Amino acid sequence: MDKFKNVNVDKLANIYFKGNVISRNIFLEDGSRKTLGVMLTGKYEFKTIARELMEIISGKLSLNLQNNDDWKLIKKGMSFNVPRKSSFKVEVLELVNYTCSYFDD
Repeated sequence: MDKFKNVNVDKLANIYFKGNVISRNIFLEDGSRKTLGVMLTGKYEFKTIARELMEIISGKLSLNLQNNDDWKLIKKGMSFNVPRKSSFKVEVLELVNYTCSYFDD
């Protein structure tokens, strides 16, 4: 899906890591929330509250999930799940556009 229809968008951006990661919250008609964001090249660590699904729209990164020694290459068109109340590290190799979905389960 290239577009989301009938959404509400927060005007204020979420800005992390001195502006190297920026996203905006969007709210769908069913009440769910997603973020649309951009990550510049660099290394970042994120903590989760809810379970997340990260979909990579463009670019590429290396991913390391909490309690895992392995790094996995993630590219355009790929996605990954992150458990709730955990963390993950990324090394962004090329500018990444992403969508993140949040789940309450």
